[in-house]
Amino acid sequence: MTHPEYVIEGNGYAAVVLGLGAAVRELTHEGRPLVVGFGADEEMPDFRGAFVAPWPNRIEDGRYSFDGSDYVLPINETERGTALHGLVFDVPWDLVHHAASSVTLSCAIEPIAAYPFRVSLEVRFSVDGRGFRTDVTAVNTGSDRAPYGVCPHPYLVAGPSPLDEWVLELPAATVLTVTPDRLLPVAKRPVIGTSFDFRAADALGDVQIDHAFTDLARDDAGLATVRVADPHHGSGTAMVWDESCTWVQIHTADLPQKPESTRLGLAVEPMTCPPEAFNTGEDLVVLAPGETHWTGWTIMAL
Repeated sequence: MTHPEYVIEGNGYAAVVLGLGAAVRELTHEGRPLVVGFGADEEMPDFRGAFVAPWPNRIEDGRYSFDGSDYVLPINETERGTALHGLVFDVPWDLVHHAASSVTLSCAIEPIAAYPFRVSLEVRFSVDGRGFRTDVTAVNTGSDRAPYGVCPHPYLVAGPSPLDEWVLELPAATVLTVTPDRLLPVAKRPVIGTSFDFRAADALGDVQIDHAFTDLARDDAGLATVRVADPHHGSGTAMVWDESCTWVQIHTADLPQKPESTRLGLAVEPMTCPPEAFNTGEDLVVLAPGETHWTGWTIMAL
């Protein structure tokens, strides 16, 4: 089945957004790739450009408890036995509006046994002088409280040099450590004295990261910014978001089983909550019936 895709352009930016999963297939500025994309006839690899809801990251064994009931989600990361990246990244979205510089898509999460809640999503993608903007609106259209979290999954590209030579600026004071085999949360710890301290911009080198970070430094407007630069070509890409996302997942895309795809970009995923939030409740959004939640983020060329 062929799914539609939508092109938006403006101020040197151009993006291709898919009707399947609301995935961002391409994003460029003046012809320079800002994210690792994929082909028009290719299935989305490694969650490149995925839109992730109603939970970001992993849920151990797909099991969670909410409001006194236990639920079991389908396991889609079989090698680690987890429910990964939500329910909407591989389903068709409806077109709401498409203009030259913006497109709005919608998707209704209908109740299933594993997630018996009704949440309506609307996502507006737009480009202007500030960059490529995503605005997300989630509404609980059901009759019960609904647990909710959201994030994007772009792999940023700083420039043509290898990722090991890129310079990362990540304004996070705390990292969530994980188990080495299943990447499940263990504990929060300060980044100081670890290989994950990029509060001062530093070369990535051969460090391997697939961790969530929090305690983000913000500017006077409450915005957090992650920057990745290619010092050899004078180029870079940044991602900016507000206080609605208190976490960010960073992944150096180490994919030893796919050497042709490994370390092609740096995944930067602003998250409203950390992994396992459906079980821990940490920073979890709980939508009352009729309640609305807003969030968003911007990718820009440097």
